[in-house]
Order: sequence, then structure tokens, then C-alpha cells
Amino acid sequence: MTNLRISEAAALMGVSDDTVRRWIDQGRLKSTRLDNGRLGVRGQDLAELLRSMSAETPDPGVTVAVSARNRMRGIVTRIVKDTVMAQVEMQAGPFRLVSLLSRESVDELGLEVGSVAVASVKSTHVVVEVPES
Repeated sequence: MTNLRISEAAALMGVSDDTVRRWIDQGRLKSTRLDNGRLGVRGQDLAELLRSMSAETPDPGVTVAVSARNRMRGIVTRIVKDTVMAQVEMQAGPFRLVSLLSRESVDELGLEVGSVAVASVKSTHVVVEVPES
């Protein structure tokens, strides 16, 4: 199970630490005590909040330039596996990303709902990586 500091949760969502604390105070997000005694959130609870907020995702608007390669740090919000393939959904700030990859890759990466991951986007292809802790 992945536990995150308030600042990590905020960075993954693209909001301020104060916003995450406000959501905890309002009961929108559950909190937990981390090993160091500080307040944090479980990755699974953050993923659940992000799934519920996905309908509120803003339109990214018009762009004037495009990068050839983008890497976005986010949190895994859903995984659907069959015997060979898997679908991994991530939320990186306001962006929802979906990647199709082998079930073996998902298992080897140790991905689960609430895991922090990095989506590398190039053209029509998304690669999911696990960042250093």
C-alpha cells in the first residue's frame, strides 16, 4: 500500500498543499498518520478522489507548441487485467491518461491503484514507469 505526504499528493494532483489539507478537513479525502507521525494520505484514497473528480477535469485549451516527448508524474486510479493485457488509468494533475500494456509489465512494475507512476507520452504511445522513491 502506498502512503503519500500531503506535498506529494498535492504535486500529483496539480494543487497546493493547502488545498489537500482543506479537502481532508472537509471530509473529501481521508487522511492517515505516516511512519514519521505526520499527516498523509493513502494512495488508494487519493485515486478514489481523482476518479470522482474526473468529470470536473478542465479542457486543456488551445496549445501553441507541442513537445516531442512528455513525462507526467501521476497516480494510478484504475487497473483492469485479463490473462494477457492490462489497462492502466492514471491521473496526472488535470490529465487522465490510459495505457494498454501487458499484464506481465503491470505485475513486474508492481502497479496497483494508488501507486505513483510516470507516464511517458510519445506520439500515440504511452509508457508507464515507476519513479524512484
